[in-house]
Amino acid sequence: MAVELVTPGVEGLVEAVRVLRGWQQDGMPVQLHPGDLGWNWSLGAATTAAAVRTWSRDGSLVALGFLDEPRVLRMAVAPEAGDDDELARQLVADVARPERGVLPAGEASVEARYGDAFRASLAADGWTDSEPWTPLVRDLTEPVEDCGLRIEVVGPDPAPERLRDRVAVQRASFETSTFTEERWRTMASGPAYRDARCLVGYDQSGAAVATATVWSAGRGRPGLIEPLGAHRDHRGRGHGRAITLACAAALRDLGSSSALVCTPSANVGGVAAYLSAGFHRHPDAHDLHRAD
Repeated sequence: MAVELVTPGVEGLVEAVRVLRGWQQDGMPVQLHPGDLGWNWSLGAATTAAAVRTWSRDGSLVALGFLDEPRVLRMAVAPEAGDDDELARQLVADVARPERGVLPAGEASVEARYGDAFRASLAADGWTDSEPWTPLVRDLTEPVEDCGLRIEVVGPDPAPERLRDRVAVQRASFETSTFTEERWRTMASGPAYRDARCLVGYDQSGAAVATATVWSAGRGRPGLIEPLGAHRDHRGRGHGRAITLACAAALRDLGSSSALVCTPSANVGGVAAYLSAGFHRHPDAHDLHRAD
């Protein structure tokens, strides 16, 4: 049966998020998570849908790609299709041909952490390893220790000051952030956010010092932390570790089996903070890169 490539509309995107939940399984590499689409939903459902590509066989999704940037494709492959050579060949053919509307000609990167057949086919086509990323996982079978900060959850109808703090700490944690209250509301209206929580951490003086969003994929499945940041004026005080512990506890409360995060390996401080919060480092993963 032929594999069909589609750019879904908003309705198709909702279905893609649902299917992507079911692909999250403990013991698998950390690949694209519904929370990644949920975070991007802050730009609007139509914008997110336009950045998604789906591959289906006989009416069932077997792979999903998300253009995190115009030349960066992040992939998820159905658990049962990781060794599917026919699918792998089709995926490589589609990303190699600009007229297919997946990636433009020239330099590009593909995040393909699961699917040995797909990675092998990309390598055979001349794609090479790029900078490493570090996946980290914390099992949530046991309760999570107290984080030491006062944690507030930004709910579906948040108090104005709580939402202001959520946005302000996000912008103070990431230099290039353009996050706004309106974007938060757009994100929170999406289907992925039904099983998500935004957290804000406050120190003993009452200052908002850290923030994060956690995304559940359903009970008994791995949950994702994306994003997580500490306010630039309050760094070096353990707040990164503290908000990470708060995220793990929140995901456990949501029924997640484990907490996932993946950060550039060059982010030595970030990796250390996750390790100190009980996460275990998995082997580094490399995106695959195509030069001009």
